[in-house]
Amino acid sequence: MNTEFSEQKYGETGVKTSFEQMANGEQKYKMITEDGSYYCRTVASSQGAWQNSHVHINLTEFYVVQTGWIAYASYGDDQMFSIRVMRAGEHIIVQPGIHHNMYMSAHSAIHTIKHGLNTTSDWTASPELDRLTQSLTEKELLQKYD
Repeated sequence: MNTEFSEQKYGETGVKTSFEQMANGEQKYKMITEDGSYYCRTVASSQGAWQNSHVHINLTEFYVVQTGWIAYASYGDDQMFSIRVMRAGEHIIVQPGIHHNMYMSAHSAIHTIKHGLNTTSDWTASPELDRLTQSLTEKELLQKYD
């Protein structure tokens, strides 16, 4: 759940900006276009935390790690579960239909570009992946997947 939200409406450029303070302490700075595609800079809090697992049907996401490290967890139609630890400068493209989640280490920052059809409402929770990820600790992530 978000604890703070501010937004500026679409201007002549067709872009609006927003800021969200997430329940897990992350701060999200977004630029969203009228077609729903957007750029987001996410900065983690002073403690590492998992985001919420989800899947997109029509949306592609491009993640770049700016600072710190993250753990990217996913599974697709083949039901193969995987986790990859990613450090500054590394990136990943998440195709539609891939269930995914991110663990962001303390003070890490990522950039996300989202594009595709129906981007404003193309987000579905993935409780199955949450069950696999939410209990994994930072220590386990670094020992098993780094």
